[in-house]
Amino acid sequence: MKYLLITLVFISASLFAQSDKKSSEILDKMSTEIKSLNSFYIEFDMKVKNPATGENSNQKGNGYVKGDKYFASLGQNTLVSNGVKNWTIVKEEKVTYQSDVDLEDDEAMNPKKLMTIWENGFKSRYVEQTKLNGVGVHKINLFPTNPSEVNYHTITLYVGLNNELKKAKMSTKDGSTMTYTIQKFAKNKEVPDSKFVYNPKNYPGYQLIRD
Repeated sequence: MKYLLITLVFISASLFAQSDKKSSEILDKMSTEIKSLNSFYIEFDMKVKNPATGENSNQKGNGYVKGDKYFASLGQNTLVSNGVKNWTIVKEEKVTYQSDVDLEDDEAMNPKKLMTIWENGFKSRYVEQTKLNGVGVHKINLFPTNPSEVNYHTITLYVGLNNELKKAKMSTKDGSTMTYTIQKFAKNKEVPDSKFVYNPKNYPGYQLIRD
């Protein structure tokens, strides 16, 4: 999850400076929809393929977002943020790492970024209207505006005709791919603020390391 999410940051004024009109309109609508929500919940599959190493893995994850707060779980890692503090919970190590929120930190594993990955550092190109699992979608390619600074060359988005992101696929320079498929997206889901604060009682025996 980290390797895709490290590329994701928030909106900038030059968002679609080199993008075609149709892709810009679709992505704009999607951004507007996401930003209008009080909260949302997602469930997703993450698939990683690397021909060089033979890796072919698949993991399930989920995430809650409420304003600047988020909770995300994938494999051995759980990420919790209340907008002020971040907690990275590593089950395999029985360790929780606490740090201050850094708005400039592109490595923050924030599920909101997965749902708004087009908003900065990309030019977009509309490819076609096609079908994904029998459902109509728009296929849009994103290309980094500074390709020498990243390890991927293309992110392909599959956007439903209802303006919801269905799938995102990153293609890296070494020939590997990372694909996120959204299995569930629930708008304005009720979630208590306590979900976004680390509670050591839920993780007995874990060491807390403060940055």
